Amino acid sequence: MSTLTYPEVGATRLGPLPDGYSHLHHRAAVGRGRADFETAGAAVTEWRMHRASGCRVNASAARAAAGGTVEVSAGVGPLRLTAPCEIVWTTYEEHRTGFAYGTLPRHPECGEESFVVELADDGTVWFTVMAFSRAASWYSRLAGPLVPVAQRWYARRLAATLRRVVSAA
Repeated sequence: MSTLTYPEVGATRLGPLPDGYSHLHHRAAVGRGRADFETAGAAVTEWRMHRASGCRVNASAARAAAGGTVEVSAGVGPLRLTAPCEIVWTTYEEHRTGFAYGTLPRHPECGEESFVVELADDGTVWFTVMAFSRAASWYSRLAGPLVPVAQRWYARRLAATLRRVVSAA
């Protein structure tokens, strides 16, 4: 049985993002053509993007699958934050690949975040991070307005990392 910490499960897939949360939407071009799309999609769903951005990833499966779990952590020593999540949806389509995870107990935030790669008609490969979240721990409440700033920074970092992964392939 799932222990997700929010009721709006799947809202990053179908929208709209729910009220009462901070919203994040970041979209960036990361490549061009089918090969770049395939490389980017695999990097996102097989955790390489997260790892290459400096995070530790402990996932229940090598590839994102609905119902699986993942802990993403960043930082050093006692300042390492661990974020336990459950994969709430995946998509493995001809022109769209990605997943979303939702927060579990012990996550500093409450909400959902999706990571999707799309191959546009013009050949551009787009990477989109979409999220809704609010504080769930004393330290994320204390950080207050810094949390959305950090989330936007992280989304941009993931896009830059994915762009590097694609260009190196």
